Amino acid sequence: MLKMENLSSETLMVAKRDGRRVAFDEARIYAALAKSFTEVNGELTPLTHQIIRDVVAHVNREIASHFTVDIKIYEVRNMVEHALLDSKEYDAAEAYIKYRIQRDLARSQATDINHSIVKLISKDESVVNENANKDSDVFNTQRDLTAGAVGKAIGLNMLPPHVATAHQKGELHYHDLDYHPYAPMTNCCLIDFKTMLSTGFRIGNADVNPSRSIQTATAQISQIIANVSSSQYGGCLGNRIDEVLAPYAGKNLEKHLGDARKWIADESQHQDYAEEKTFKDIYDAMQSLEYEINTLFTSNGQTPFTSLGFGLGTSWLERKIQKAILQIRIAGLGSEKRTAIFPKLIFTVKRGLNLAPTDPNCDVKQLALECATKRMYPDILNYDKIVELTGSF
Repeated sequence: MLKMENLSSETLMVAKRDGRRVAFDEARIYAALAKSFTEVNGELTPLTHQIIRDVVAHVNREIASHFTVDIKIYEVRNMVEHALLDSKEYDAAEAYIKYRIQRDLARSQATDINHSIVKLISKDESVVNENANKDSDVFNTQRDLTAGAVGKAIGLNMLPPHVATAHQKGELHYHDLDYHPYAPMTNCCLIDFKTMLSTGFRIGNADVNPSRSIQTATAQISQIIANVSSSQYGGCLGNRIDEVLAPYAGKNLEKHLGDARKWIADESQHQDYAEEKTFKDIYDAMQSLEYEINTLFTSNGQTPFTSLGFGLGTSWLERKIQKAILQIRIAGLGSEKRTAIFPKLIFTVKRGLNLAPTDPNCDVKQLALECATKRMYPDILNYDKIVELTGSF
């Protein structure tokens, strides 16, 4: 056991990964280097033994010049690596580093699952609160977090060793490791609501017919979001939702015009009546969609991370849908008027449409600014700049 000259007769202590402190022992370094040189050169020769002793002596000098009481295990290993490289023993350095990585992975495979499960059981905040839209008190979430602990352990084993080690050391972060690469799932989805609502779709054992009103359309959107979110990790986006939903609001308008012709004698009131009833339908449908998204739980126990893009529609129906989305968000959720977390709203500004005071939809943009001031969203996209940079929107 090594006594360093500048330690005032104290023994240098090494801090292990599991929190233990053990006395520094150069024999451990010698043994690890012997394995590395054996892997590269086969049986050790007297010359090889001398090279190893020289490397160990170099490490001892480095440690003595930088540390007095405590040293972390990874610092010892880094010094061994540099000593090998300085000695131009590149093959042995590669073997030593590879051995380190394999040992780290083996240790993680043996302890990570148990350690993670204990954290879940003990309600460790770093685990149960890692995702803001997962309620760890819900059984589905607890089940998902437990499965995630297993998935992470398996995923680390599937990653290239240097990537897995870098993730564990915090040098990089492999996102969604509890799902990927272990599980064959996709991450995030731009859902084709336009096609699904117009042609119908299938969920489970049910063939769903095309929507015939905006209320039905928004109800189907929430069902689609729940099912897609349960079959992937990451978020869902409904793009240009005002334009997607306008045809179904148009069906409401046609129905109310038919009612007006049947029950109201004064023809001059038909359009006003139908438009007022249609806007009420639009508002109620969009409000229901906001509540449904915020009360949904996917199979992994979280509220679906949903984004809705809008702002480019120009018709009366599209403008009313835009305004309803913003007015509902400004109003807030429930009796306490809380700010809704989802859907994340994304409003698009465009020259000639809503950017300047003289643009026809500038009033909608002003409402979007009020909403962003009071409720954080919507985020803003610049249509013209995106087209300039990417070639399309």
